[in-house]
Amino acid sequence: MSGGVGSRFWPFSKEGKPKQFLDFFGTGRSLLQSTFDRFKEIVPVENIYIVTNDAYAEMTSRQLPELKEEQILLEPIRRNTAPAIAYASFRIRAVNPNANIVVAPSDHLILNVGRFVDDIKKGLSFVEKNPVLLTLGIQPSRPETGYGYIQSGEEQEDGIYKVKAFTEKPDYNLAKKFVESGEFVWNSGIFLWNVNSIIDAFRKHLPDIIRKFNEGKELFNTPAEKRFIDKSFPFCRNISIDYGILEKADNVYVNISDFGWSDLGTWGALHDISDRDENNNAHLNCKALFVESSDNIVAMSDGKLAVIQGLEDYIVAESGNVLLICKKNEEQRIKHFVTDVKLRYGDEYV
Repeated sequence: MSGGVGSRFWPFSKEGKPKQFLDFFGTGRSLLQSTFDRFKEIVPVENIYIVTNDAYAEMTSRQLPELKEEQILLEPIRRNTAPAIAYASFRIRAVNPNANIVVAPSDHLILNVGRFVDDIKKGLSFVEKNPVLLTLGIQPSRPETGYGYIQSGEEQEDGIYKVKAFTEKPDYNLAKKFVESGEFVWNSGIFLWNVNSIIDAFRKHLPDIIRKFNEGKELFNTPAEKRFIDKSFPFCRNISIDYGILEKADNVYVNISDFGWSDLGTWGALHDISDRDENNNAHLNCKALFVESSDNIVAMSDGKLAVIQGLEDYIVAESGNVLLICKKNEEQRIKHFVTDVKLRYGDEYV
């Protein structure tokens, strides 16, 4: 899944080039390319599909030249993760009516790739034998309010548990109770299932979306597919797979994993996994001199130098024609800043 804007990482991530297409860590590979590299170790390249927005077709092809045009599924409009997953599922079923599927965001960080590959292979084996919906859960290291939580129940087999409940982004006090209970893990947003299991779940819990795709099911994997998607996709409900299916289904399981995961959803999350100095300051893609400052993250373009004096717990981010200075503990407001900038100054800065 590679169609998001990543507005919480503005101004580095902009509509014209969202965060999945950026090289955050100076490795020479974008987040999307790094995700592709991981999955090449698990499935053949011809079995990898990218679901993204029409606007990012050329950028995706340029970053992943190994993929054929038909492996890049283009959404005419953003409609959240449930319609995107339904689209990919119908295409995959047209190619292989009994396929086992991994659904993964394109912009996550995985530090222990070997352990990640092992967990994915284990999960694929589990969903091949069982008509279930499996998610990868991450042992929480802190009471994080930016992640969804999964309450695990009875253990089905080694490391795989029946899910009791999903909770989306609790407040701090509730997140603290979740972590202290030992029953909750973070929802990584990485899912595994057989194509028939997920289509059955759509049929039961999101019948309006399944009806829309069923209208053109014979067109998938044919030249007429794109015309059907352009016409029908905008009428799909804007809803996430978590709200639409996983919170309602009774056949959801979680594999509790530990492979050095971050969803890189916020500047704070990026700060946590970056190299930091003795005062907990981090800097990316630039040089920085910190004076009487602590707990900051600074990101500049083109290897610039930033001199920071007297700041504590701030984001300082510069890219192109935008400079952002924002309290790290209020970074949820960045989306609102982007909206305000667009209203006042137009699209040039977003």
